[in-house]
Amino acid sequence: MELPALHQKFVIHFGEMGARWGMNRTVGQIYAVLFLAEEPLCADEIVTALGVSRSNVSMGLKELQSWQLVRLEHHPGDRRDFFSTPDDLWEIVMTLVEQRKSREVDPTLTVLRELQLDSDYHNTSDHAKERIEEATRMIELFSRWYEDMRGVDIDKLERLLKLGSAAQKVLSFKPRKTSAQAK
Repeated sequence: MELPALHQKFVIHFGEMGARWGMNRTVGQIYAVLFLAEEPLCADEIVTALGVSRSNVSMGLKELQSWQLVRLEHHPGDRRDFFSTPDDLWEIVMTLVEQRKSREVDPTLTVLRELQLDSDYHNTSDHAKERIEEATRMIELFSRWYEDMRGVDIDKLERLLKLGSAAQKVLSFKPRKTSAQAK
């Protein structure tokens, strides 16, 4: 399976972005191949498309499964596993957000809360305590917002996102001054 030139450009870029997002470059490329594929692909087809080892593809597919970003399918009369991505881009984005939150935000919030309970917390500087408390409040705020938004209908969420900064006008909020502006 040879990838058309446009697909190759997309796959290369996705590999580079995957590396920036904290996953292996090949994992990003595997996802890109599956994302553009019209039909589910087996590991051998991915190997041929990318020119990487079978073991590399197998490990990449396992990682994508752990992120819940690919679907495993079986075809009648065929013992191979076939993989695809969800058709709905919103489902992909919501899965990515959920996974990033559970892998990065939640553990950070746990550590911040544990630091505030640590016996050394009261012996540290007021500045450090303020920064830890501020970070905790901010992450808790975003976490609550995420939980609220998670339940919003996709059509409404899309309209909300399209509002952008106009939401501020709709809600009649005055911009909050940053600490730099206040000085």
